[in-house]
Amino acid sequence: MISEKRIALKNAGKYNPEDINEYLSLGGYKNVEKALRLNSSEIIDTIISSNLRGRGGAGFPAGLKEKFTRESVVDPSIQKYIVCNADEGEPGTFKDRIIMEQDPHVLIEGMMIAAFAIGASKGYIYVRGEYSDSIKMLQTALKQSYDKTLLGKNIFNSGFNLDIELKIGAGSYLCGEELTLLESLEGKRGYPKIKPPFPAEKGLFGMPTLINNVETFAHIPYIIEHGAEHYKSIGTSDTPGTKIFTISGDINKPGFYETELGVTLRQLIEDFGEGIKNQKKLKAVLLGGAAGTFVDESVMDTPIGFDSLKEKGAVLGSGAIMVMSEERSLFEILYTVLEFFKHESCGKCVPCRIGTSQLMVLMDEAKNIKTDRKKYLEKLLFEAEYMAKSSLCPLGQSPILPIRSIHRFFKDQF
Repeated sequence: MISEKRIALKNAGKYNPEDINEYLSLGGYKNVEKALRLNSSEIIDTIISSNLRGRGGAGFPAGLKEKFTRESVVDPSIQKYIVCNADEGEPGTFKDRIIMEQDPHVLIEGMMIAAFAIGASKGYIYVRGEYSDSIKMLQTALKQSYDKTLLGKNIFNSGFNLDIELKIGAGSYLCGEELTLLESLEGKRGYPKIKPPFPAEKGLFGMPTLINNVETFAHIPYIIEHGAEHYKSIGTSDTPGTKIFTISGDINKPGFYETELGVTLRQLIEDFGEGIKNQKKLKAVLLGGAAGTFVDESVMDTPIGFDSLKEKGAVLGSGAIMVMSEERSLFEILYTVLEFFKHESCGKCVPCRIGTSQLMVLMDEAKNIKTDRKKYLEKLLFEAEYMAKSSLCPLGQSPILPIRSIHRFFKDQF
């Protein structure tokens, strides 16, 4: 029987998130004060040594991001930015919302430490517009942090200055992609751009910018407090630490659960989720939301980590776990996923604009066939592979993930 191990949600439920004094009584902002006594290289080296990997989905080493941003320019007077991607729009994912609503100060702390490490004096939290409660909590937390002089000028008498501003998105799924998010922050339409240059070199307003996910920032204070070696003792060697999993679907106890990486899907479903509804058999799990992968029984006992799942043809992604019983039609679920991508395509690049529509044409044709749809699955795979190779941003590159996983694990059930 597994149990929760909390890092990002360490203080969630332990204090009133609208009262900073309660947070301070739990040792809040002590890790910022500790970090400000170090130099930037020490902080970055600690994050690199911890092997913290981005919790937004890609799993890129967070410490290397900080290092690249810090070293992108030599002149310390050049403005750098720090941005929190809180535009959580992946279907089935609500982990960042939980952090922002139950412990907004841990996010602010993580941003402050990272900002000091890279030499940034201006930060933004770009939050999903639909998250009204998260917005309210962040507004309150930021105001109280300024009132306590924890943000602004000469923080903890260290000479470090940092201002953090809240920006609210307008509902575009695409703005969860970092370059598109930056375009929106600059007041432009949320359209993707070509990489390189990467944000670490040329980001917000053309200046070096560090962008991380809410959950990623929430791990940084813990690492500063306990050290890299302690952090690496949690989880697995390739993916240390914890992960917040959001479990939904045909499950008896849906919800959010933070535990060590290395746990298996079977443990998450049976121990946290208390099994499949109505004692039905498991058909599939969609890992990582729409931009994720369907997996079958053969992956249920694989220790969860970025690399271990990749070896099985799956992705960890955002940590969304959507459970499907034997009663579900995978064709209908894939139909909904691909319809979502078509709706969210910005239309800037031809492969995605035409490709997402063509995928739905194929799905509509296949919908009228009740027997052998395998030839349509092959056509979907061909179309999605072309999109993945030629689309401008991750949206056009994402349909291949659910389609390929259906082809790999459920070809006979399509």
